[in-house]
Parts: sequence; C-alpha cells; structure tokens
Amino acid sequence: MNLELTDKVIIVSGGARGIGKAIVTTLAKEGAIPVIIGHHVNDNEAVVAEVKATGGDAFQVTAELTIPEECKLAIDTVIAKYGRIDGLVNNAGVNDGVGLEKGDYVQFMQSLHRNLVHYYLLAHYALPLLKLAEGAAIVNISSKTAETGQGNTSAYAAANGGRNSLTREWAVELLPYGIRANAVIVSECWTPMYESWISTLPDSERKLKSITRKIPLGKRMTTPEEIANMVVFLLSPRSSHTTGQLMHVDGGYVHLDRAIIAED
Repeated sequence: MNLELTDKVIIVSGGARGIGKAIVTTLAKEGAIPVIIGHHVNDNEAVVAEVKATGGDAFQVTAELTIPEECKLAIDTVIAKYGRIDGLVNNAGVNDGVGLEKGDYVQFMQSLHRNLVHYYLLAHYALPLLKLAEGAAIVNISSKTAETGQGNTSAYAAANGGRNSLTREWAVELLPYGIRANAVIVSECWTPMYESWISTLPDSERKLKSITRKIPLGKRMTTPEEIANMVVFLLSPRSSHTTGQLMHVDGGYVHLDRAIIAED
C-alpha cells in the first residue's frame, strides 16, 4: 500500500533508538523525510547516515528536550531547513522509576519534563506549520502504565496519563484545522532499553519468559517495527478519518481476558 508520505517532513523525538529509530526507518522507506530530535548527536547522526545509505533522506536536530528553550530552537531549526512540518511523533521519554514512596517533588517534576512537558511544547511550537500542511497529523507514543499501573513509577504513569489526555484534547482542539491526533500505546516491546532493564533483574531469563507467557497473541514481545507500522499508518492520509484514538499495539496484553493466559 502506498501511504502517500513521499517528501512529507515528519518530526520524531527520540528517533535515534528503539521505537523511535524504527519509526524513522519506516518513514524513510515510505519516502518521507524523518527529522530526529534528540540529545545524543552521535546516535542521531548515525541513524541519518543509515537512512541515507539506503537511498532515503533524513535530518537531525540535537536538543535537550527537558529544556523548554531547546524545544523551541529545535522546531525553529526544522522550519529554517524545510519551511514545512507535515507531522509530529512525540516519542522521547524514559520509565525512570520515580515512585510515591521512593521519590520526591523535584524528581517527580523532573520526570514530567522528561516524559510529558516536551510533548506539549513540540506540538505547540510546530502547530503554526502543521496548520499550513494538508492532512497533518500528530502521534503520541504512550504506555500501558497509564491504564494498568506498574508500581514504583508514579511520575511515568502520570506522564502517560497526560499523554493520553493530550491526545484526546488535541483531537478536539485541532478539528477546525483538519489536524488529526492519535496515540499508540506500548506494553511489552523488545527494545535495547527493555533488554538493558531486564538484564539487571535476578534470573532475568526466567523473568522474561514469565512476561512473554502473559502476552496473549503469540506469547512474544511486540517488536519496535510493529509499533512503527501503526505510527506511520496513523500519520498517513490512509487513516484520514481516524483521530482521538488510543491504539494498543500489544498482542492483546492490556485488554484480553486474563483467563486465557497459561499458568507457569
């Protein structure tokens, strides 16, 4: 299927690693021009080089998204380079383990800046150009923690609840401009960050098996590419009447009946 994304300029925050990188490479395969915004310049440039080596086009802007002024500067840089923005993927963030008992005000607010505030700021600063684009779209990457909880991650769960609420709010506010806003909800996705986390646990192999056994479809982790495929579809004109949706790409992990899961 032609997703009609050729030469569309799509910003992807955190686009150099994991799910973000998968989104960038999938966009490039569809002929779009993904723009990575992230704070690791070497990682950013490596992905841009990888895209260009396969015949695609990409660009990167180095920015620390927890600093509001750098969010604005990043968008201004994209505008200066291309003069247009056709889509935005808010993806950057980290499950940083700021809990209720093991946390404090400063850590909580820092986590919101790492995981939520820049979602708003990038959309705010990109909006004047999104309004000029035909069929512009925003996709927010979110997490199951907003719906299920996880334990010892109050700030991250709160940030993801905010991501979901912003998605629905923007879908309403942006209706007059024809700009669509949707979210893709991630549950158990096998990324380098996830692999690093699980390797820190005692008997990590057994823990991984216990997690995958609870994923109804295929008893396996979701891949970054499966997340990316949904994101790119939601950015494309092929999903032209879809807005305000929270799309779970998780093999049924969140919503299917626990009774179907095999016991250990």
